[in-house]
Amino acid sequence: MNNPFWKVLIADDEPVIREGIRDSVNWSSLQMEVKAEAEDGEEALELALEHSIDILLADLNMPIMNGIALIKQIREKLPQCKIVIITGHDEFTYAQEAVRLNVTDYILKPADPNQLKQVLEGVRLELEKTVKQDQYLEMATNQISKNLSMLREQFCRDWIEGRLEITDIQKQLQFLELPLRSPKVIAVLQCPEYFANKPLMKEKEKQMFMFSIENIVSELLDPYNKVIFHDETGLIIIILWDCVPDEIFKRIEKVIQEFLKMTINMYVELVEGELGEVSVVYRQCKELMKKESTISPIVRRARHYIETHYTEPTITLELVAKTLQVSPVYLSRMIKQELGMSFVSLVTNMKMKKAIQLLNSTDLPIVEIAEQVGYDTQHYFSTAFKKVMGVSPIKYRKNSGEVKWDNSY
Repeated sequence: MNNPFWKVLIADDEPVIREGIRDSVNWSSLQMEVKAEAEDGEEALELALEHSIDILLADLNMPIMNGIALIKQIREKLPQCKIVIITGHDEFTYAQEAVRLNVTDYILKPADPNQLKQVLEGVRLELEKTVKQDQYLEMATNQISKNLSMLREQFCRDWIEGRLEITDIQKQLQFLELPLRSPKVIAVLQCPEYFANKPLMKEKEKQMFMFSIENIVSELLDPYNKVIFHDETGLIIIILWDCVPDEIFKRIEKVIQEFLKMTINMYVELVEGELGEVSVVYRQCKELMKKESTISPIVRRARHYIETHYTEPTITLELVAKTLQVSPVYLSRMIKQELGMSFVSLVTNMKMKKAIQLLNSTDLPIVEIAEQVGYDTQHYFSTAFKKVMGVSPIKYRKNSGEVKWDNSY
């Protein structure tokens, strides 16, 4: 409190009682000050609110508004106020009801100075205790606010590793001011080739690069609800509570390539279940990342080239092989061996993935989608789409994307 004195209101319809209470105590020695006196409940309520009193001494039998009604109003409007009731021996039933309203103490009429002082000292101790608790709570809240980002990261680490029960997840989401629902997307990011090619890089320098990557990711995902952190193996994890266009993830890869001169591997998976599904999706991403680490640089480069050129009708195995300066036969064999599919299937899958995204998120005509994913005609596109998905693009859109497919490659 800025004011070192606790503000007191005495409410009793008998002037002699009010006077007796006021004059029998050295208020300043108790760090208290009588701010006002009232002779009925209505006046007491008005003065209590006007002065924001800390202590109310209230008679239970008062005109207009009795003590019980007054206490109920004070409890609602000044919840921190300590209440001491003034009661007679013949008002025991009233006093019992007041106790149920959580009054701090009582004094008997006529007020005995020693009893009154003892009661008020107890009230002061309670008020001081409340202030200390509020201060500690404020300090704790400030500390949590300062460390909110770190606490969120640690919570998400425990969450993806499956170390938390559903009830714990729900509580911590609320406590850490995160959306109280399952996230939409989990992305896992790694840059193995860069660090593998720099075995003598100091740990501090490596951390600086990781920090730079996280900054780029955070900036490009700025409008979205997210947490970005490292897992226990050093992978960068992104948990997103919003749907994010594929273009954003492509932009992340491009910016990291341009500014940090490193190529990253990124897996982005939808979370389609409840809160407990998060750890399952994370494990799937890690498995894909592990599988990725066995892929040779030539296949990785080929796939990257296809990802940036698959919409061009002229893309062929021969063109990609020539760009990478290897023979088409060798490249075809390596893609089949490491990715489990042919060059044509790989290109088709990339086209289909983009087509599905456009069918789900836009109202573009089928003919335009066909053009955007690199097909000369709508008929050719529809035939290819049906072969992969089992239904035509029109039927897929009509069914709101209920048909699922394996898009891992």
